[in-house]
Amino acid sequence: MKNNIKNQLDTDGYVVLEDFLTPAEVEALKKQAEILTNAMPEQSERTIFSTKDSENQQNKNKYFLDSADKISYFFEAGALDSDGKLTVDPLVSLNKIGHALHELDPVFRAVSLSEKVKECAFQLGFEDPAIPQSMYIFKNPGIGSEVVPHQDAWYLHTDPMTVVGFWFALEDATIENGCLWFSKGSHKSGVHRRYIRNPDKNSEEFLIYNAPAPFYQKSSFTAVPVRKGTLVLIHGQVVHLSEINKSKKSRHAYTFHVIEQKNTKYSEENWLQYPEGKSFLSLYRN
Repeated sequence: MKNNIKNQLDTDGYVVLEDFLTPAEVEALKKQAEILTNAMPEQSERTIFSTKDSENQQNKNKYFLDSADKISYFFEAGALDSDGKLTVDPLVSLNKIGHALHELDPVFRAVSLSEKVKECAFQLGFEDPAIPQSMYIFKNPGIGSEVVPHQDAWYLHTDPMTVVGFWFALEDATIENGCLWFSKGSHKSGVHRRYIRNPDKNSEEFLIYNAPAPFYQKSSFTAVPVRKGTLVLIHGQVVHLSEINKSKKSRHAYTFHVIEQKNTKYSEENWLQYPEGKSFLSLYRN
């Protein structure tokens, strides 16, 4: 079993594990996300999250930069008017909640540190794994935005590269509502660019890309629709995307990333940094 999962991830760049979460776990996570959304504090300035270079409002936003060890809320561009006022119900306005659900929220922490997650990390060969970030992604009907082709290692870079995404479908993910698409085997071509802290301290942009967006041929991607409860393991260098949710059904997902701590350096250039003296949540030691 250990070799099967690791070999498949090394070969294809992703692995689909059906029925990883029980129906009760799925509903618990969805219910907790609803509770968090209802308890969302009023924000003087609502932050839009986008993966498109031209729409990266978070580049200039301290709220995003300081969200590593907090539970923060990020909106869809289609949910706000030009004055930043909501044009939809708050319950369907969010792009995601992040980035420390796995540590600060007991429901998300329980799933993130479950024995089956630890066993999966062990099967992948992790010796001292930690979780640097987590997100609840809504992909709400009509406004659930596109996630452009990217590698997770753009955002979380380690040397050597050890990043693996754990992506849990909390609702059926279909082609219509924005399932994941993968460029199979693309992880073998290295890291194509980085999203880093801007070394220019006088710039109004806190975060920048160190290279232009690569062009990826759409025909190289394969849709991976999955049922709710499925876990998709994502190699840090595999190129993947999700399209706009054009359906009338949401596509909720919970995701976190795991990195190796033993003999591995987490880049000081990464956008996500914990305050001095605070470390990432260790998977095996909690």
